Amino acid sequence: MSATSGIAISEQLSSAFSEAVALQNVRFLKISIRNESLVPENTLPPSGSLESDLNELQTLLEDNVPAYVLVRLDDPPTSWLAVHYVPDSAKVRDKMLYASTRNTLTKGLGSAAFSDTIFATSKDDVTPVAYAAHKRHIAAPQPMSAREKEMAEVKAAERQAGGAAYEGSRARHSPFGTGVGLSWSQDSENAVKALADATEDRLVVLTIDPSSETLVLGDALNSSVEELGAKLSTSDPLYAFFSWSRQIIFIYSCPSSSPIKHRMLYSSGSSSVYLTAKSFLPAGLLATRKVETSSPSEIDAAYLQAEIGHSSNDSSRVATPNSGSEDKKAFSRPKGPPRRR
Repeated sequence: MSATSGIAISEQLSSAFSEAVALQNVRFLKISIRNESLVPENTLPPSGSLESDLNELQTLLEDNVPAYVLVRLDDPPTSWLAVHYVPDSAKVRDKMLYASTRNTLTKGLGSAAFSDTIFATSKDDVTPVAYAAHKRHIAAPQPMSAREKEMAEVKAAERQAGGAAYEGSRARHSPFGTGVGLSWSQDSENAVKALADATEDRLVVLTIDPSSETLVLGDALNSSVEELGAKLSTSDPLYAFFSWSRQIIFIYSCPSSSPIKHRMLYSSGSSSVYLTAKSFLPAGLLATRKVETSSPSEIDAAYLQAEIGHSSNDSSRVATPNSGSEDKKAFSRPKGPPRRR
């Protein structure tokens, strides 16, 4: 959940969106933040199907300037798609501002009107081809819980048996793994534990060996937050622990292009990995909010701050003899003069 920026919806935007909903004569409604308000900036009418009109969306967007675009769908025409466009090349302050305001936009205009959302970091993310890939991802089977997978195996076994006589209870094993109680290789555990003593921003990447349901160490290296997104795979799921700003952040990355089997496996194991790491790291060092993404390239300082919030930074610090008082002051409001006793 993103932090709130305090930006409000302007009367002009409320009016423009209400009219667009009623008349159904708007395909794209571009919205920007001006003077601490969300305001309508431009509109384009429909000229054909949504897929063909997406080519026109490119003219509304700027390479380095974030914006929101509300897109009216074809079926049903009363439903809208919210595009959160925050290019990688935008200023960090603008990235943080737009990331922390996105919930205000849809909630303020009525969440029921929006049936889908796209997070775009470049114009290429909102082309007809990219939108078709997005719809395929949405239509793909959702990852199942361990219980759902077990029940599916039971039904499959019953169909295969064809009504054969009961053979007694026996353990069932999913080809994807249950995701519960994943084993950690010694290298993986040591690499994550070592983050507690890291003096620089450091990244540890873990992957799952499906055959043994074991977490294995993919990489352990120093990495600045600006380099982080580029060092995560864009084709395969992974778990990452990133030591940054005096805390450790758990990241579950699952690119939409990765195989469904892998998405299921990593999705079901995410909570287990987080809780296990929490158990062997110093208390409070692991950020209380997990970061999940399907597009590793979107991860930067603004994204992390928006996802975990400053309050998470404060609550997850571990004081040390030399820096305890300094940690307490980080990200907190300036204190007034001490009270006289």
